[in-house]
Amino acid sequence: MYDRLKGFRDFYPGKMRARREAMDAVEASAAGYGFREIDTPALERMQMYVDKSGEEIADELYSFTDQGGRDVALTPELTPTVARMVVAKGQALSKPIKWYSTRKFWRYEEPQSGRNREFYQTNVDIFGSSEPASDAEVLAVTSDALRNLGLGSSDFEFRVSHRDILGGLLRSFDADVDVRAAIRAVDKSEKIDADEFHRLLRDAGLTDSQAVRFDDLLDAGENDLDELVDFAGENVQSAVENLRNVLAAAEDYGVREDCTVSLSTARGLDYYTGVVFECFDRTGDVNRAVFGGGRYDDLIESFGGQPTPAVGVAAGYSTLSLLLQRAGVWPDEELRTDYYVLSVGDVRPVALDVARDLRAKGHTVETDVSDRSFGSQMNYADSINAETVVIVGERDLEDDELTLKDMETGNQVAVPVDDFPDYERPTIEDYE
Repeated sequence: MYDRLKGFRDFYPGKMRARREAMDAVEASAAGYGFREIDTPALERMQMYVDKSGEEIADELYSFTDQGGRDVALTPELTPTVARMVVAKGQALSKPIKWYSTRKFWRYEEPQSGRNREFYQTNVDIFGSSEPASDAEVLAVTSDALRNLGLGSSDFEFRVSHRDILGGLLRSFDADVDVRAAIRAVDKSEKIDADEFHRLLRDAGLTDSQAVRFDDLLDAGENDLDELVDFAGENVQSAVENLRNVLAAAEDYGVREDCTVSLSTARGLDYYTGVVFECFDRTGDVNRAVFGGGRYDDLIESFGGQPTPAVGVAAGYSTLSLLLQRAGVWPDEELRTDYYVLSVGDVRPVALDVARDLRAKGHTVETDVSDRSFGSQMNYADSINAETVVIVGERDLEDDELTLKDMETGNQVAVPVDDFPDYERPTIEDYE
């Protein structure tokens, strides 16, 4: 007996049915805005992640040297890969480029609630537009997906910030500040106490009093943005204006009520350049981000491409499932089967013809593949929640008939073989 690896999960049919419904909702929302599906490799060169996220990410990668002597890693995220793809064919692609993809990723980190070492994500990205409308559209795709899954404004919020506001505030202090290290500290601030946060800020170059002052500035909401400009002047003025423009665009897209200004939202990856955001359970019961994303305008150029603004979001299904369960709208895990075609005697050709005709109408249909008795087939049909059983028996066929049985009511009716199935979704009521 082999044990499942730590941080990896098995999804049996019922659980996978519910997850697939959640994935379909997110993908349908993206497709509705004109995003096009792509697929990407499971392996990339490890150096690509080190270059874009820093040396420390190496400890989080499933990496190895392949038989060709290349240092490779299982992909921990999608953004560097799609950036590479844009560089490869960017000149031939119409702008803006709007892509989405759902697939597995891998990170070697300590498993916890809502986070595993292997996980599914849907990524939605726009390349080629710096307009605030593109940031707002990514937010709208996410909001629509959550609403289509049954959530409302009381269930989730987008905590929106701007990396250049954080950087501008830090540069306004009379200190030699490691801005990247300080922003990484901000990204951790919700998970650590104030003393530890201030220690990280001091390690990044702020004095103790400056760390306290910076922490206070992070409490600014939308109505306090002018105070940030008063404090930091030109260091943050354009970023504050951009943030306000994104929020105004979100209003036009109908998702402004979902957005809250939260400067403690930083997103830890170094390639973010502008507006960043994370989606959280508004009640606080699920304390991990459900979705996260933002603007990364410099990444394509750093990969050797032409300057290309970009913005995107990643939806993680482990945490999304927790939010949907908390809200009581997790999709039904119960398996459903439209028809089970039950065979009695030497009737397989007719039974399979009936099954093919039903499948041609778009129904889920099972037949006996185990040469079971009548009773065993009925028990199996019940176990797979078959709504209707079509009984094809030798005696019935002598009269050119078959029998429909409604599994919920137990009612059944004889139907001429030549007349079945002559409805899009035939039930016994159609023939009574």
